[in-house]
Amino acid sequence: MSEARSKEKVTRNDEMDTSTADRGIIPAEVAARMDREGEDYRETAEEQAGAESLNVTGGATVDQEGLANNYAVEPEMYYETPGDRTAIKEAEAAERQQTVEELNEDEQGKLTEEGDQRHKGPGII
Repeated sequence: MSEARSKEKVTRNDEMDTSTADRGIIPAEVAARMDREGEDYRETAEEQAGAESLNVTGGATVDQEGLANNYAVEPEMYYETPGDRTAIKEAEAAERQQTVEELNEDEQGKLTEEGDQRHKGPGII
């Protein structure tokens, strides 16, 4: 039985069963968080209910010891009006797509004895 267990793939979730890096030693901040959060310990905040609500938990993770990390992710609330970020991202994606299409165009006939009217290469990519 133990031989079969040793051949099983150990996943990150299996490693997360422990609350400490050292066996039997629980750091004070981890113990306080365990008491404070109860059964929600090691769970990040859920998405807010509304579809139009802001995602303020984008950078939230929990490490192996159960410590909460909240990495910097700029939420949309810092833009002038809600929805600006989405519109800006969509405009940038459309502009990028147009640029790539222009670079990939067939430029037959643009090279003449008078001059070269072709793109100078994919230097913007």
